Amino acid sequence: MASPKKSDCAQYEFKLIHEDAKALSAGLTTEVDYIYNDNEIFIHESADSIADLRARWNSLMRGLIASEQAVAATRGD
Repeated sequence: MASPKKSDCAQYEFKLIHEDAKALSAGLTTEVDYIYNDNEIFIHESADSIADLRARWNSLMRGLIASEQAVAATRGD
């Protein structure tokens, strides 16, 4: 199999289980389409290039980190 190129189409699936998944999912509303169910968030992303998908992944992670920190701050952690 040939090595992937940055211009190749790509996709990922991500499942997050968290006790505050509902609050975290609210922070993702402008970032990605997702499915929320109980304490799980399921995300499927695809892009026309690996570089674009990587940028989307980075935005998703920054959003999740910020949301988790906000939730922790409201709990007094």
